[in-house]
Amino acid sequence: MKALLRFPLLAALPMLLPAVAAAQEGGRSTTATDVTKAEIDTVLASPDGGVDRQVKVVDIGHGNVAVGILHRGPTPADGTITGIIHHRVTEVYYVTSGGGTLTTGGSLVDPTPRAPDSLSVQVLGGPSDAGEGRGGRSRQVSVGDVIVIPAGVFHGWSAIEDHVTYLSVRPDPQGLLPAGYVNPAIR
Repeated sequence: MKALLRFPLLAALPMLLPAVAAAQEGGRSTTATDVTKAEIDTVLASPDGGVDRQVKVVDIGHGNVAVGILHRGPTPADGTITGIIHHRVTEVYYVTSGGGTLTTGGSLVDPTPRAPDSLSVQVLGGPSDAGEGRGGRSRQVSVGDVIVIPAGVFHGWSAIEDHVTYLSVRPDPQGLLPAGYVNPAIR
């Protein structure tokens, strides 16, 4: 148990194994793909790309796994929680810098579907709805924390004082995200 507290990523692995196993049933990948710290840093530092920047999307046989890096600045002080629901793609966050209050669960008020041809749907997270969240569970997260957000679960940041930067691993067993995608900043 102490090892799980020291290494939070170990605690998340049992939750990821079924998705990885299901993704490999239909085919077997024969190579590993590296996503280096230098690549992540380059994508994060690139002037284009917004908050959410996909680094790579890897074909793992039957389905894909995407790795992205996200950086968010301070949230408005009005208490509004805006966020998103990805209908078919799970996300696993690993906080690398900063922190804030993350809210998950609950529901969207007047959800707005993301355009099917948007970067958000095509490359980042598949079909999604965005808007203001209500209810759910809020908690403080910081460097080293791992959060598993299943497909269909609302998630948004209700308070960030300075910034939060986090890696997002996105198991995609349905192959919705573009296998072979590499961020233009590292091509």
